[in-house]
Amino acid sequence: MKIAIVLFNLGGPDNLSAVQPFLFNLFNDHSIIGVPNPFRWFLAKLISYRRAPIAKDIYALLGGSSPLLAQTKDQAQALEQQFEGNKKIKTFIAMRYWHPMSNETIELVKEFNPDKIILLPLYPQFSTTTTGSSLIEWQRTAKKADLNVPTFAICCYPQEPGFIESIVEATQVAVQNATYKGKPRILFSAHGLPQKIVDRGDPYPDHIAITAQEVVKKLKIPDLDWSICYQSRVGPLKWIGPSTDAEIIRAARDNVPVVVVPIAFVSEHSETLVELDIEYKELALSQGVPSYHRVDTVSVKPKFIKGLKRLVEKTLDQFDDVVVSKELQIFSGTGSRICPLSGYQCRNKERVN
Repeated sequence: MKIAIVLFNLGGPDNLSAVQPFLFNLFNDHSIIGVPNPFRWFLAKLISYRRAPIAKDIYALLGGSSPLLAQTKDQAQALEQQFEGNKKIKTFIAMRYWHPMSNETIELVKEFNPDKIILLPLYPQFSTTTTGSSLIEWQRTAKKADLNVPTFAICCYPQEPGFIESIVEATQVAVQNATYKGKPRILFSAHGLPQKIVDRGDPYPDHIAITAQEVVKKLKIPDLDWSICYQSRVGPLKWIGPSTDAEIIRAARDNVPVVVVPIAFVSEHSETLVELDIEYKELALSQGVPSYHRVDTVSVKPKFIKGLKRLVEKTLDQFDDVVVSKELQIFSGTGSRICPLSGYQCRNKERVN
């Protein structure tokens, strides 16, 4: 049996001239700006035009392009190698807002001619704006391309053991390095969301909390000082909080070292390499934080990649006897519902622990 594993990720511009169209694709997504067209199209044009100069400056610091595709390719290759040269299992990459996007990837998948497709988002915590959007786009594009292959999606895995252990090991090193300036505070920093998206039932903050709590439990540090915070806010809307910059300022007032853990990012990109490593580090030092340490993302750490393999195998086992239907089959990393029982229409609601 041939299996195609499709890794979902955000995507990023491959040169500075691609920054504005990349931003347009992002803001033209109904999952990001929920107004109907043609209004969303005009808003996306306006926002991308206004934000492009700032974004170009950010990507210029990264050499003129996003490193996300290269890192996702490394993760795809590492995952494929976990299957020990099995030529019947092949990984693919589908980016949401820049190439290779779903329409390009689907053509490659059709050439491979698999018996089953596994959709594996590189977003451990589910949000309608990330995994949800990618699933909608994949289904829309697959239907248009007449891709009729049994397809199974992994919606979320906020407590996958390999993911958690990879974060724990890196965090332990950072905490140890920070203690020479006092007992550090761990800031679990995740990409933020507008409050109204969460109010509509997006489970993302609940999933972030699950991951943070699992990491704290595994760290086994007595009386650990930690908090969850959110970064990357744009626009005038109210966003979920507290913000990462506000938590850094609070740490300065409390005169405690800071260890920042990018809890929702599995790859290095502008949010980690620029926002955390440059902008927030400068803020911390200017505010008088005794020391500032940022934990690396899980990237291609062996335990994380082995965890991705486990997710694929569990998904195949979960649906081995499922009667194939046109409806996308969705599986959580635990095999049961992770989302809150109220407020969000989870597709795993029939499999509750």
